[in-house]
This record gives sequence, structure tokens and C-alpha cells, in this order.
Amino acid sequence: MNNRRSFIIGIKSTKLSQKEIIFLKKYKPWGVILFSRNIKNIKQTFSLTSSIRKIFNDKKYPILIDQEGGRVNRLKNIVLFDNYTSEFFGNKFKKNYKEFQILYQFFIDKTSYLLNLLGININTVPVLDLRIKGSSNIIGDRSFSNDPKIVSKIGDFFINQFKKNKIGTVIKHIPGHGLAKVDSHHLTPVVKKRLNYLLKNDFSSFKNKKTFFAMTAHIVFKKIDNKNTVTHSKKLIKLIRKKIGFKNILISDDLSMKSLKGTLKENTIKTFSAGCNLALHCNANLKEMYIVGKNSPLIDNFILKKTSQFYKILS
Repeated sequence: MNNRRSFIIGIKSTKLSQKEIIFLKKYKPWGVILFSRNIKNIKQTFSLTSSIRKIFNDKKYPILIDQEGGRVNRLKNIVLFDNYTSEFFGNKFKKNYKEFQILYQFFIDKTSYLLNLLGININTVPVLDLRIKGSSNIIGDRSFSNDPKIVSKIGDFFINQFKKNKIGTVIKHIPGHGLAKVDSHHLTPVVKKRLNYLLKNDFSSFKNKKTFFAMTAHIVFKKIDNKNTVTHSKKLIKLIRKKIGFKNILISDDLSMKSLKGTLKENTIKTFSAGCNLALHCNANLKEMYIVGKNSPLIDNFILKKTSQFYKILS
């Protein structure tokens, strides 16, 4: 594992191209993330994940997916989870906790069973952002609630149940995306709330989560760092470590998103210099993948240690 580099990439289709195989062998990313473009059926997807793991000779090699349910459903070619939004479960939690437990357990177990069948061992969930009135709909029904205590409690339940089912989780978008008034896929959101407010509200749902991974928000919190998004902010990453208490592997959100200014090379280098552990690049553009690969360092002892701890839950 020592010779792997600190980044995660997406691939283009339902099987690896020869050029992608060459890239994976040369740059050895820490992990690979799959999207609906990569998933046709169960047999094909398992064949794909097996071919990736064969390159690394590692049965536990990290393969991720963004399978939230609702409108973010990368398994849509296999099964529909359209009604199972985070908002749906948040409402159940408030109205009937016993029913919430039964339905959410069913949803998590069904999702985990499928992911294990497919050879996917990390799900980039739960979304712990708050549902804020007047904010961009990019979060919207992907949030459990506008109440940070409810979001936090559901998040704990979610993380623990997936862990029991041998699936890693990634809390996102740390330290909070709920106040963003624009979609960070296209523009840079700027939040003007003060730190005291944020610590009691948006940031509080992320505190003390027992997950191995977290994903940053491409957002500027103007009162904390008026120049850099969280992904590129030493101040905010220090806050994530010290005030929020996240001590494990910190993954950037997708570096191909338009919220980040500068070249891809600059954005990759800044991601690591700010304190992120892994850079994420999703669009499967081979030219861009080479830029990210060349500018991502070898994994360090911290990533090695935390990855080994994650591997233990897969046994």
C-alpha cells in the first residue's frame, strides 16, 4: 500500500479501458469512485470492481460510490430508491421513531447488501448538512432536517449500521453546506455567518462522528477565511480538526467542480497544502487524471494507519 498516491479517481465506463489500466498501474490512486455511468447490472459491476482490485492485488482496495437514495441514486440501473430521501427519513424520525428505525434499518441493510455484492466498500454518505430555507436546492431533500441535533443523531445511526454491514462511510460536506445559496458544482458559495453561530448550528451536526472519512465543502466562510474554500483553507481544516474534532481521513470534494478557482494543478496542490489527506477527481477525463496523479503525494503514515484501521471493519 505504501506506493499508492493520495487521490481518488472516477473512470469512464462499465469496464476499464486500456489507457485507464495503464494509468492505474502507473499512478496507483488510493481509491476509485463509481457513478451510474459505471453500473449496468450486478454481474458487470462486480466484474469491474474485481478488475480494479486485481491491478492492486488487494481484496479490500477502496472502491467508493455516492449512493444516498432519492435523487442521488448511482444504482438506478439496478434498483430504484427514489422515495428514500434523507428528508423522508428525517420526517419519520420526528413523527414516529420506532417506524424510522425499522424503515431506515431496512434501507441501510438493502443498500449494504447490494454494495457488498457489487464489490463496493465505501459509501460517501451521510449528508450532515442542514436544510436551510432560502438556500440552494443542491442540498434540499438530501438533508435530514434543519435541526442539527436530529441530523447528528440520524448520522450516528447511519454510520454505525453501515459499519456493522462492513461498509465505510464519508460524512459530508464538512463543516457544512446548508447555508450555500448557490450550487458549488457551478459557482463558489460564500457564507457570511460568524463562527459562534456556525459552531452552534451548521458545524455542530458533524461533531464527534465515528467514521473513518469526511468530505470537504467547496464553500467560502467569509468570517473565518475570506479567500479560500474549505478545501483550500488551512484555517478551516484546522477548525475541522480542533473544534469539530474530526481526526480521520479528510477527502476533498470533486476537484473538477467549478467552485474552485485556478488551474487543476494549482487546485490539487492547494488541497494538500491546506491539510486534506486525499484529493477527489470524478469526471474520468484522462488528461485531468494525469494532472491530479502527478501532483498528488504518496500516501503518508497517517493515511496508511487510518486505511489499515478501516480495513479491519471489512474483515
